[in-house]
Amino acid sequence: MKPTLSTAIALVIAAPAVPAAAQYESSGSSAPQPAQQPQQSAAAAAQSPQASIKPSKKAQNAIIDLQNAVNAKDAANIPAKVAAAQAVAETKEDKYLIATLQLRAAVAANDNAATEAAIGAAAASGYIDAAKVSDLWVALGGTYYNNKAFAQAAAAFQKALAINPQNADAGPMAAEALLGAGKKAEAAVAMQRLIQARLAAGQKPEENLYKRAVGVAYQANSPAAVDLARQWVAAYPTSASWGDAVNIYRNLNMGDAEATLDLLRLKQAMNMLSGKDYIDLAGAATDQLIFTEAQKVADAGVAAKMIDPSSAAGRDLLSVLKVKAKPTAADLGEAMKIAATAKALMRIGDNYAALGDYAHAVEAYKLAKGKSDADPTIADLHIGMALARSGDKAGATAALNAVTGMRADIAKYWLLYLNQKA
Repeated sequence: MKPTLSTAIALVIAAPAVPAAAQYESSGSSAPQPAQQPQQSAAAAAQSPQASIKPSKKAQNAIIDLQNAVNAKDAANIPAKVAAAQAVAETKEDKYLIATLQLRAAVAANDNAATEAAIGAAAASGYIDAAKVSDLWVALGGTYYNNKAFAQAAAAFQKALAINPQNADAGPMAAEALLGAGKKAEAAVAMQRLIQARLAAGQKPEENLYKRAVGVAYQANSPAAVDLARQWVAAYPTSASWGDAVNIYRNLNMGDAEATLDLLRLKQAMNMLSGKDYIDLAGAATDQLIFTEAQKVADAGVAAKMIDPSSAAGRDLLSVLKVKAKPTAADLGEAMKIAATAKALMRIGDNYAALGDYAHAVEAYKLAKGKSDADPTIADLHIGMALARSGDKAGATAALNAVTGMRADIAKYWLLYLNQKA
């Protein structure tokens, strides 16, 4: 059973230890639900602090009158009693007691606007610290969330977070409330901030939080999905996280054949090619006229039973490669001497890399950088990739860190691979 407003709010007021308002479920991708809280009446919970708090003599009678009206659920007279008590309140204890009685009355009336006002009064009393005020907003936010009033829930959770950035419940639930309100991009940003806040506090965010954030950002078609996926891989480097991260980048950059090729090469370097990856990589290499690489990938796919030579896709790929010339190292050496464009030199470098001759591949890429038609970012990326596969970690790191612009994200993935490999 989900907590009622009366139990959630009253427990925050009454107890120094606040029950969680939200938690992530262990299943990973499902949205969190407000957590179970002990069932206790608002009256009993709100009475407990009053036993030890002494009102001033000037305000005592007015507070008693207000309490009697609240206990009697005399809704018609409560506003006047609140005003009368506030008029004679002298101490922070007076103001806090009045606020708790306002809160009990608002809860009993299911009046969320009055509850917000009561929380404001409790905060203004100065009797309770910021952490407890923040917890009050979380409790109210949980009620809004349960009632599917997601915009109001998000506002309440964000108030809680503004008052106490360390509130463990406010961050996740603010993001979920934004998601419930249909604000996917804002929810993704909120989750990203939550991850950064936990990292800044020296905590390792749980993997389910990364998964949730990545999923929300991807659904929102947000560029943040790529960065979040990379953070997930950095924190939890598994075949599943790597596979999802690479696929997310590919899906968000469908028209970039060069990027697809370089990411699939990364999966190949990590021995993570599976299923359609073999066809995709061999096909992309064929399109770029790197037939040696395409043939090697196709052969590996057939051997791994990932490419069916009798299928339409497998038959087409293998038939094309069968008639394509595969340049030797000597052929490439002669071609490099006369290559006039960066594009030609880049393809020569790629073919050297396909032969495993990374030293000559790097030489070709560096020559390409000097041509007028060069794209230095692609050249630096391929230099870094070749050096990474050759085992030159320092050289690869320098080259990959030099990559800027559209290729920077791919370079960062190769850097992750390089660091995790060591």
